[in-house]
Amino acid sequence: MTGEQEKTVLDDTKRWVQRAVIGLNLCPFAKSVEVNQRLRVVVSAARAPEDLLKDLAHELLALNRADPDETETTLIVHPWVLNDFLDFNDFLGAADALVDDLELDGVLQVASFHPDYQFEGTDPDDVDNLSNRSPYPTLHLLREESIERAVESMPDTDAIYEANIDTLRRIGRKGWDALDLAPKLPMSQRATRED
Repeated sequence: MTGEQEKTVLDDTKRWVQRAVIGLNLCPFAKSVEVNQRLRVVVSAARAPEDLLKDLAHELLALNRADPDETETTLIVHPWVLNDFLDFNDFLGAADALVDDLELDGVLQVASFHPDYQFEGTDPDDVDNLSNRSPYPTLHLLREESIERAVESMPDTDAIYEANIDTLRRIGRKGWDALDLAPKLPMSQRATRED
């Protein structure tokens, strides 16, 4: 990975966080984390799932050790591995197993975003899927304490999902495309499928 590639991936991810996650209020808790600079974004150079698992272990342990007032949450962006959504989805079981192996179950959890994210029971082009679509495959490391605080401040967390769906259906594909969230790192520079 070149420095220019890493910068492109970071810029694309930050644009997505600003314009979609915060701008569309897809996560009402993201703004304060971003404004207070407690979001860590890491670009993984992994080109195989095994290498990504090592990066994930490193970042899970780092987040667990970090002061929450300095690093609340971490995004691991991995543009060179798991570009196929089914491969990515399969990898999530290994990610959850790693959390258990590191004895961090109940402390940290892994959420997921992908350019081709598709909820079960939806068609690939359904706008509902956009709530979990990111420019590149991304693992989101969250503190369980943060989730508990968020739930306490907003007991009806289903309302967030419903509001997201309403927003995405209102703006439609045209509105989403207007956000200019397409990745600037060409696919030719990224792996498309792992063997």
